[in-house]
Amino acid sequence: MAKRLWVERNKDGSWDAFSDDGAHIKFGKGRGQFTPGDLMKVALAGCAALSSEFAVEHALGEGKGAKIVVDGTYDADNDAYINFNEQVVVDATDAGLSQEDADKLKERVTRHIEKGCTVKHTYEQETPVRMEVTIRH
Repeated sequence: MAKRLWVERNKDGSWDAFSDDGAHIKFGKGRGQFTPGDLMKVALAGCAALSSEFAVEHALGEGKGAKIVVDGTYDADNDAYINFNEQVVVDATDAGLSQEDADKLKERVTRHIEKGCTVKHTYEQETPVRMEVTIRH
């Protein structure tokens, strides 16, 4: 079973998300806060970053990684994102790669993300959400 997560409202109107293992993030709709839609993009970018990490470090050295930028097209009529655009940039300028090695790295990074990014796999299919509302009184 996946890690259990929950959110709680703060007095200032922001929210905190928690996990059973101690992770924490603040979010909301205020200035300087991630919205839930932003967190969807963070999840996609973060998944690509973690999925590509091995390929990038193997080619460029420990501690190296990609910069992933994600944006999306929001459909206000349906209150949903209709697509996401993900740009993965690996800065290999200091590595002195040949064009052939750069092409191989691009292919490995792509393959790792295509194979290992659960968030991307989930977004690419219809994913039912079951919801239950409980009112304690």
